[in-house]
Amino acid sequence: MSATTEQQVRLDAHRENGVQLESYQVLLRPLVTEKGVHRASRNNQYAFEIHKLANKDDVRSAVEDLFNVKVEKVRIQNRKGKPRRFKFRSGRSADWKKALVTLNAEHRIDFF
Repeated sequence: MSATTEQQVRLDAHRENGVQLESYQVLLRPLVTEKGVHRASRNNQYAFEIHKLANKDDVRSAVEDLFNVKVEKVRIQNRKGKPRRFKFRSGRSADWKKALVTLNAEHRIDFF
């Protein structure tokens, strides 16, 4: 099975689950941190907080659609929420998902 047919099979399986996210729903916000700015300037990598149900194919197509760039690689991390306390109540912050997107060498995103 070729790479394109494997990708198509995964996309079809993702859509069969009843979840189909638009490009503007996949990327929630850019993560602009000191480490992120360093990665953007040196390695052409950009970090985004993404929707919990988004996968690598969704992130790739969303970044290419919204920013008109060519994506080389996408890495995704599931981040666990941290324990928090307010007065006498204890709880946790919400779990979230992070994507590290590496762009092609001749492409850049300007807001970083």
